[in-house]
Amino acid sequence: MSAVKVTIIGAGSVVFSLGLVKDLCLTGDLKGSEVCFMDINEERLDVITRLAQRYAEDLGSDLRFTSTLDRAESLQDADFVINTATITHNEYFMKRRREMAAEHGYFYGHTGMPEYHNLQLMLDVAKDVERICPEAWILQAGNPVFSGTTLMGRETEVKVCGLCHGHYGYHHVAKTIGLDPDKVTWQAPGLNHNIWLTHFFYEGQDAYPVLDRWIEENIQQYWEDHKTSGISAQLSPSAIMQYKLYGLFPIGDTPRSGGWWFHTDLETRARWYGAGGGGDTPEGRDRILKGKEEKYAKMKAAAYDVDVRPVTLFGDQKTREQHIPIIDALVNNNEYRAQVNVMNNGALAGVPDDVAVEVPALVNQVGIQPLRVEPLPNKILLECIYPSWLRMEQTLEALLSGDKSMMLYGVLESHQTRSFDQAMEMLEALVDIEPNEPMAYIEDIHDHYGWPDNWDL
Repeated sequence: MSAVKVTIIGAGSVVFSLGLVKDLCLTGDLKGSEVCFMDINEERLDVITRLAQRYAEDLGSDLRFTSTLDRAESLQDADFVINTATITHNEYFMKRRREMAAEHGYFYGHTGMPEYHNLQLMLDVAKDVERICPEAWILQAGNPVFSGTTLMGRETEVKVCGLCHGHYGYHHVAKTIGLDPDKVTWQAPGLNHNIWLTHFFYEGQDAYPVLDRWIEENIQQYWEDHKTSGISAQLSPSAIMQYKLYGLFPIGDTPRSGGWWFHTDLETRARWYGAGGGGDTPEGRDRILKGKEEKYAKMKAAAYDVDVRPVTLFGDQKTREQHIPIIDALVNNNEYRAQVNVMNNGALAGVPDDVAVEVPALVNQVGIQPLRVEPLPNKILLECIYPSWLRMEQTLEALLSGDKSMMLYGVLESHQTRSFDQAMEMLEALVDIEPNEPMAYIEDIHDHYGWPDNWDL
């Protein structure tokens, strides 16, 4: 058993942080560890710190909790840095940005504008880690994981692993078609939010025929039964169409994205994701936001109300998040099979070594060891993986160069852009949008981005 210091950046994302606290409290081999919460929102920071202390009391866990508003202070002597902080993924900011995009003719914010602020934040954190605690692992939780992991891996020498829970989509598929997920053997490699079920076995037998039969016999009734409650994106018409297009089942967030043709307007969304268009619509995001507000209210009660105990509200079972099991495996050699986003280095054929891929990995005291997987079909490489890789490269070049015309190119490439002038107006509106509190992480965008010297239109 080994005690470590785990720093959580962006701990004010309390719903996610609560899961990390639960998993730490329920991992006996990490007893005596320190958890340092860091955020720029003092109220939320206090809520998660108090909640963690009370939850640890409920379970009798030997953990020490500290908190700070200062990032450099939080990184002192850290062994692991879990970065969940985002800027433009703040729900209220996202809503304001979507509404602005709609005013300029873009449905659900599909402007082609990458998450430059979030990427800059990731790079800043990585550089701080490199300077203050260079031996620490960064476990990247905030999006965009694909481009962010690649960026940090290229621009710093820190150890970086991006994590996402989308791969558990295989679990939903197996359970829905009548298979015990614990008896399933699977692989779903690719890029984050772009992964494909290359292996699907049940008790040693190929389970794809079972899936095919279930789709043929049951999918229409499944969609009808879930018309009111909501169709899971994992088994939506979009997912089934992508399966038909590519011959492998898309997993996790992959069906949520797919091609632009699934997202042109609300009517189209309803066709491919069920009545209401699923969670990635203004109404869907409002439901998610309301759910988060309700969860936060419960967490505040559990943090401050002496009559409310956290374990009563949130239970005593571990989550399925991978962060704490990976830490446990690295420091205590409790071997763990994970799904990780790390620099390729030959794990997935057809993708450069300095690009982050999502692949299975074995984790123990030796490190996070990605497994070499079989190549993806050429059709998936050409139509899904390479286009995503190219967009990532364009995004990172725009970020690092500060070339505003490359930012414009991303908007021009959006399939909802109808003219050059529309794209220019949208870009300027996005750049000039009034910042909210999370923007305090980043210097003013105008200090870095500018037009090329010969730009004169």
